[in-house]
Amino acid sequence: MQTLLLLVGKTNDSSLVSLMYEYTERIRRFQSFEIQVIPELRNKGKMHSEIQKQKEGKSIIQQFEPGDFIVLLDEKGKSFDSVQFSEYLNKKRAMAYKRIVFVVGGPFGFSKAVYDKAQEKISLSSMTFSHQMIRIFFLEQLYRANTIIKNFPYHNK
Repeated sequence: MQTLLLLVGKTNDSSLVSLMYEYTERIRRFQSFEIQVIPELRNKGKMHSEIQKQKEGKSIIQQFEPGDFIVLLDEKGKSFDSVQFSEYLNKKRAMAYKRIVFVVGGPFGFSKAVYDKAQEKISLSSMTFSHQMIRIFFLEQLYRANTIIKNFPYHNK
């Protein structure tokens, strides 16, 4: 099964881009993995947050394919520790999904339409982080989950 990380808007900070590249390459040693970026909306500074969420939502939904298992990275989602997340990931891989798609929304979150399409929500923390930083946190946890599954020494128990 392929894993896709779907992002709204490009990563602007070059140090974050470098970390994303590093973790992407590490993850690819273990599994099929891609990152896809949905371009930011034009003139979004003049847009009401709800309109922005709706427009971003349409762009997000267009990226979904039949057979995808959609997981939103959302503050109201289920929390895992690293071992639990590795078990979760391993179970999803054993199912007959074409892809598991993890989605990081824009700064205002997701539209109702995106919530309706998603099968699950995962929270990486009860704290609030920028949607730019969440990308790094998720990539590190995905890499860590793969090392736990393969019993590599990266994760200390």
